[in-house]
Order: sequence, then structure tokens, then C-alpha cells
Amino acid sequence: MKAAIENLEKAAVEQQCRVLRLPAVAEQCAPLAEEALLAVELEERERNTIARRIKDAHLPRTKTLDEFDFSKAPQIRATEIHELAQGGYIERAEPVILIGDCGTGKTHLLTGLCVAACRQKRRVRFATAAALVNELVEAKQQLQLRRVLARWDRYELIAIDEVGYVPMADLGAEFLFQVIAERAEKAAVILTTNLPFSEWTQVIPNARLCKALLDRITDRAHIIETGTDSYRFRRTMEKGRSKTAG
Repeated sequence: MKAAIENLEKAAVEQQCRVLRLPAVAEQCAPLAEEALLAVELEERERNTIARRIKDAHLPRTKTLDEFDFSKAPQIRATEIHELAQGGYIERAEPVILIGDCGTGKTHLLTGLCVAACRQKRRVRFATAAALVNELVEAKQQLQLRRVLARWDRYELIAIDEVGYVPMADLGAEFLFQVIAERAEKAAVILTTNLPFSEWTQVIPNARLCKALLDRITDRAHIIETGTDSYRFRRTMEKGRSKTAG
């Protein structure tokens, strides 16, 4: 039945081409239609793959770099961020570190780079530092640590947000070090922190472990400072002034 309908449709197109005196189109309409259908199928599969990659990344929000207002953050070089978005740092297994105060766009930039990687169909995973550490501590308690670490190791890019917001116990700091050290020169990491490196001992009290972690994460790293001027706070103040003026 389906073949009969397709034959009728083909005959109708050929008849219309004869009326319009388009013999070449009549001759090529079938292979062109098949080619177009294949292109549509490939595009649909690619969209589905990208959507699945973004879903599997567990991003808090799907924010893109196109949505980031670089004019509000002049200290951040847009060219550098867009160059990173091409994905070369992932292929070279180079870390990316975003350092700045709260509200300066670190998580947005991290998320945008993750979305860019997902669009390249790379396997990506996001977690806050606290959530990652908690997952590994729980896995150890359930005798599943090796399996969970192996799962994290399979991602082409992992994004660790908010390092420095919550102090870590020795075990948690050791797990963070383990995840980062095992990816050194093998796979990429993006990390955000609100602390300068000199203050990381506030959250990783073990000075030797802290030094070792910094040594791993800063090696060949792209270090981007987002500044101290909170974009969110400034936006809130601007809205307040706008309401007052109104």
C-alpha cells in the first residue's frame, strides 16, 4: 500500500514536470527526494544526539555563550571564550579555571562551554564540588567507589562548579584530588572557584594535598578571571533604580 502511494506521488510529480516542461527535474526527482529525506533523517538524529548529551550533562540550566553579555564583563575576553568553545582544549586535555567573586558569570560561562561541547556530541558531566564529593563519599560507603570513579572517568569533559564555597573534610578533598589527578593530560576539566589559589587552604586544610591539587589543575590551564563586580547585584540595583524612577 505504501509503495503504491509513493508510485502515485512520483507519477503526479512527473506529470507536473512534463506540464512545466522540466524533463531534467522529472528525471531526477526520485533520487533528489531520497537524498532530501536522508538529510532530514540525519539532521533529526543529530538533534536527538545533542539533546541527549545536554540532558546527560545534568546542567543546572541550559545557558549558552550567546546569552552571555560580555559588555557587562569587560575584563573577560570574548575571543578567548569563543575560541575555547571550539573544543581544542578538550582534545588537548587542558583544564579551564574560572576565578571570580559570586555573580560574575563563572557558572554561566562554564555552562555555555558545556553546551558547546555537547553540540560537538561530546560526553559531558556537570556537578558542584560538594555534590561530586558527596557522591563519591556515598559510593565508598556502599562499596561502589571504583565503579563510580570509572563512570566519571569516561566523560570527555567534566565541569566542577563552586570549588571554595564549602570547606572539605580530608576524605572529600582526597576524592576531588583523585578525580582531577586521574584526568591530568588525559581528559579536560572546567572548574569554577571564588577563591584565589593562595586561599585554597581555607577549603582544603591539608597543605600538601592542596598543593598537589593546584599543581595538577593549573598545569597547562586556561585561567580566566571574571572579576569582583557582581553582574547579578548590579542588575538588581539597576532594576531598583528603574522602579524608583517609574
